[in-house]
Amino acid sequence: MKNITLSLDEETYRKARIAAARRDASVSSLVKQYLQTLAATEMPNEKPAPELDTLLAEIASRHPGFSCRENLPREGLYESRR
Repeated sequence: MKNITLSLDEETYRKARIAAARRDASVSSLVKQYLQTLAATEMPNEKPAPELDTLLAEIASRHPGFSCRENLPREGLYESRR
């Protein structure tokens, strides 16, 4: 199982906590349920929009040598922000 970290403004988080409490759930469980629903409704063989290919090509041209395989661990991300 993977963990994710989200950043929300205080008001959004407060409203999410209220909504979760009304459902006798946690904010984390609501996010998990939403993402599971989202993943289940995605078309597995759906081709990405042509605009996505254009955007990815533009990003690659601006950042030569970048690879998403170079993901940093969480601690490394926080170190790079200092």
